[in-house]
Amino acid sequence: MSDSGASRLRRQLESGGFEARLYVKQLSQQSDGDRDLQEHRQRVQALAEETAQNLKRNVYQNYRQFIETAREISYLESEMYQLSHLLTEQKSSLESIPLALLPAAAAGAAAAEDPAGAGSRDRRRAQAGFLPGPAGASREGAGEEGKQRTLTTLLEKVEGCRHLLEAGQYLVYNGDLVEYEADHMAQLQRVHGFLMNDCLLVATWLPQRRGMYRYNALYPLDGLAVVNVKDNPPMKDMFKLLMFPESRIFQAENAKIKREWLEVLEETKRALSEKRRREQEEAAAPRAPPQVTSKASNPFEEDDDDDEPALPEVEEEKVDLSMEWIQELPEDLDVCIAQRDFEGAVDLLDKLNHYLEDKPSPPPVKELRAKVDERVRQLTEVLVFELSPDRSLRGGPKATRRAVSQLIRLGQCTKACELFLRNRAAAVHTAIRQLRIEGATLLYIHKLCHVFFTSLLETAKEFETDFAGTDSGCYSAFVVWARSAMGMFVDAFSKQVFDSKESLSTAAECVKVAKEHCQQLGDIGLDLTFIIHALLVRDIQGALHSYKEIIIEATKHRNSEEMWRRMNLMTPEALGKLKEEMRSCGVSNFEQYTGDDCWVNLSYTVVAFTKQTMGFLEEALKLYFPELHMVLLESLVEVILVAVQHVDYSLRCEQDPEKKAFIRQNASFLYETVLPVVEKRFEEGVGKPAKQLQDLRSASRLIRVNPESTTSVV
Repeated sequence: MSDSGASRLRRQLESGGFEARLYVKQLSQQSDGDRDLQEHRQRVQALAEETAQNLKRNVYQNYRQFIETAREISYLESEMYQLSHLLTEQKSSLESIPLALLPAAAAGAAAAEDPAGAGSRDRRRAQAGFLPGPAGASREGAGEEGKQRTLTTLLEKVEGCRHLLEAGQYLVYNGDLVEYEADHMAQLQRVHGFLMNDCLLVATWLPQRRGMYRYNALYPLDGLAVVNVKDNPPMKDMFKLLMFPESRIFQAENAKIKREWLEVLEETKRALSEKRRREQEEAAAPRAPPQVTSKASNPFEEDDDDDEPALPEVEEEKVDLSMEWIQELPEDLDVCIAQRDFEGAVDLLDKLNHYLEDKPSPPPVKELRAKVDERVRQLTEVLVFELSPDRSLRGGPKATRRAVSQLIRLGQCTKACELFLRNRAAAVHTAIRQLRIEGATLLYIHKLCHVFFTSLLETAKEFETDFAGTDSGCYSAFVVWARSAMGMFVDAFSKQVFDSKESLSTAAECVKVAKEHCQQLGDIGLDLTFIIHALLVRDIQGALHSYKEIIIEATKHRNSEEMWRRMNLMTPEALGKLKEEMRSCGVSNFEQYTGDDCWVNLSYTVVAFTKQTMGFLEEALKLYFPELHMVLLESLVEVILVAVQHVDYSLRCEQDPEKKAFIRQNASFLYETVLPVVEKRFEEGVGKPAKQLQDLRSASRLIRVNPESTTSVV
């Protein structure tokens, strides 16, 4: 391809108004054949490869410059950050100078007033670092004010945290950190931590405003656990903060700063715990009883011998809360919850409840109870989340035992039962949805029954293990849940068996499999057979009605083509096969209806009706349960009426003596052989005789038909 042609093609492709569809259309119209299109395609490919090479070459040429520029930007950012910190420290130092000069000025004024004695002594004590009385208080107040001013100065750089400051808070430590994702250890963001005497404030960087931060989170120290993260290059100098219900990982600039963070966090937490312990001891200390003024010392009090004697004050019983395990209990509970040591947390709560069981409830105990109740609420939320369906459902019912047992120990038996059953319902639903619908319907039903009833059996056993000895109302909840789960199973079962219009024999086999699996639950004392009957009755009624209509339509069609001729099966094998089929239907005397060679002295319509009716009866008996008694009986009567009416009508309308005799022989077979077999088999399958079938057989003519009509009527 020439340079001029390539440049022309490039300009055409790079033009702003280029449209690929229009370009291809014009190219197809101008080309003479496939060869021109192939050549043009090669030119476009060559141009694309050339463009890619040029682009790659340009990237390689500028790559080193990109790296150097990024490095310079990083250096500049670090220097600006250091400069910002230096300026901040200088500003703090300048602000603290007037505060430091206040005590000296006060000492100078005192010396001017008393140059001889007391002033010089105070001045010497001031130089030694001690101030008398009010001056010492002034100095202490100035120190607290300096801490507050330093904190205020630093937090002016943090947007959105003004409302979080409270009286008595001061800054202990601060520094830059890098936050990492806890799961994949991917870098998330740069943050700045402000450690105060009772909390930790985390703020994120504002890239567009250097030296400024935006408020991110505030964590009270009494609910915070610090964990050292072992170095695993390139991940090093990290530590983890655990606070319910989350955890965060931060990386310090180096090992020294990491160690400082860990030490100052532990020291601050320890100081806070010690401060609150002292406050509790002071609150629990007995107060001096009020002085009662004696009558002798009160000259204005009248003597009254009738006054009742004053009742002695009952001294409130003290509760010793100074033990170390009680002081550290809230923090230990936080650590147990963060580390998912649920058993340890509940053991601590049981230990505390046992210790305070018979003791009074003064204010310190109530305060401790309030802190512990908050941890109990957090622990309950974690356990509830463990049992939520959003968690992984793998592991079966036993995977829930840990959370359920701890909820029961916390006195949350009803909630544990509700969450356990909800978790298992989600697991059963997921297991059913994950079944692949493939192959024959019966194979799928075998898999469905195995998955569902195995899950139900395991759930029942686990429920009995977890809730043994608890309120019996939980067992009622389980029965209600089992009925609901059975409804879920029947929905999937009916959708595959009945909604897909499977044959009655397939439906019967599927229902038989479901009943057999359901009966296995009787081994643990759980009988749900009546529930599956109640849920399937409507679908089975529909299946029986549908198959009954199919038999009636088929029988009517054969009746319309009836010629009343004997059957000729042509071969002995076919005759033997028919004899075996009739024997399996319960017709034991079929031999008397066979003639010479391969002839059968019955009509094809009557023989086909017999096989179809007995097949319908056998499959229907597999589906039978008491609620379907009348439905099955009425369906059988309707099917038999079609054949009996047709024979009765043909017998009255036929004029040929030979055919009339043949029709009588078929009628005799129906009344004396087929109907008794149907009655007997129905009574065996159901357990009681059917009067409707007996009346049907005993009647010579079931309904009257218009003699002039030439069609059968149902």
